[in-house]
Amino acid sequence: MQPLKTSVSIVKINGIRRIINEEESTMKRAVKKSTLENGIEVITESMPYVRSVSLGFWVKTGSRYESRPMGGMSHFIEHLLFKGTETYSARQISEIFDGLGAELNAFTGKECTCYYARILDENLETAMEVLSDMLSRPTFKSDDIKSEREVILEEISLHEDSPDERVHDLFAETLWGEHPLGKNILGHLDTVGQFKCEDVLAYFKKHYTPKNILITAAGNLQHEQLLDLTKKHLKKIDGDSVLKKKIKTTVRPGTKVIYKETEQAHICYGCEGLPARHKDRFSLSILDNILGGGMSSRFFQEIREKRGLAYAVYSYHSFYKDTGLFTIYAGTRPSNVGKVMDLIRSEIDEVVTKGVKSEELSRAKKQIKSQLVLGLENTGNRMMRLGKSEITHGEILSVSELINYVEKVKLEDIQRVAQNIFLPEKTVLAIIGPFDEDKFII
Repeated sequence: MQPLKTSVSIVKINGIRRIINEEESTMKRAVKKSTLENGIEVITESMPYVRSVSLGFWVKTGSRYESRPMGGMSHFIEHLLFKGTETYSARQISEIFDGLGAELNAFTGKECTCYYARILDENLETAMEVLSDMLSRPTFKSDDIKSEREVILEEISLHEDSPDERVHDLFAETLWGEHPLGKNILGHLDTVGQFKCEDVLAYFKKHYTPKNILITAAGNLQHEQLLDLTKKHLKKIDGDSVLKKKIKTTVRPGTKVIYKETEQAHICYGCEGLPARHKDRFSLSILDNILGGGMSSRFFQEIREKRGLAYAVYSYHSFYKDTGLFTIYAGTRPSNVGKVMDLIRSEIDEVVTKGVKSEELSRAKKQIKSQLVLGLENTGNRMMRLGKSEITHGEILSVSELINYVEKVKLEDIQRVAQNIFLPEKTVLAIIGPFDEDKFII
């Protein structure tokens, strides 16, 4: 039976390699990048075997570039751009994309804001025209600003009433303090509630400039086609300012507890991670997968499967240009918080002192490689990958290159990364539940 097992394994490995090699060859031909004279960047990936296009307009601004009084402005403007332009009303924008059977949406992050659409290839110019109009000719009517301010205040209140979401913001606040990266992307009631029309216009003119805009697209299109459409529809956008210099982050260890009468306590425990281009970022991704990346992960098995102490328990990491974070989340009954924390610390200590097992490393690599390959089947994923890679990492690696980096990670790399990030001076704890802060120490 052993030869049969080995044979099947070789077939699977060769199958993945074949897919990766085909992708590598295709991507080298398909991905193209240009910078227009005004500074707008355009990146495309041609996929002639599909009938759709995913289109993204990225603005290189987010909550980390906001001053304290302007906290939440990037997200506020994201909402306002859907309220109408000099050419289209808010209703017309919705009707156009609904009439095309298309998807239109947006999101705001710490370091970027993205407006995106997924349409049939034949409707690319229509989508390009409307999205360009939204970014270059918004009306910012005072009535719209007032009404949307109320919408976002309700969104903030909803977020505050959702401790399983709020605790992640509390963790970032505890980790980075007053630094903009530690602040909620939505902003706060006292900041958003004070936004005026002149504040919106000033922030928009400063940040929505050609040199801060990146357009990415993946699907059935040609690079020159999108270049021509960009020149045609974004010719009215102006300004020459670029992002200001980033403020250096400072991490202090600490514990933050928000008292709230909840049936379940919500925990975020972790540390500062690695910046986006750090040489150990692939090792960190694998460490994350082993600790809390799925149902076979250590935290899931030890805390949920063996002891039934939590329904949701996982870890995640976030990369930023000059820093990052590593977070472990668990939701458990208040009486079980101590047990859950002991188990989390125990698993971390074991990785730091003993490393991980070879079978864990092998399983994590396979899972990450499979996720990368499966992501190739979706134009939206490809478009997002182009934008995030360019803005956060400053480079676009092919899947084959990413796989090679993952394959090179060794057992000792995982242990070294764990030893470097899980340091007392970089560790914080955030809890929302029926507790007083003095009951918890790191």
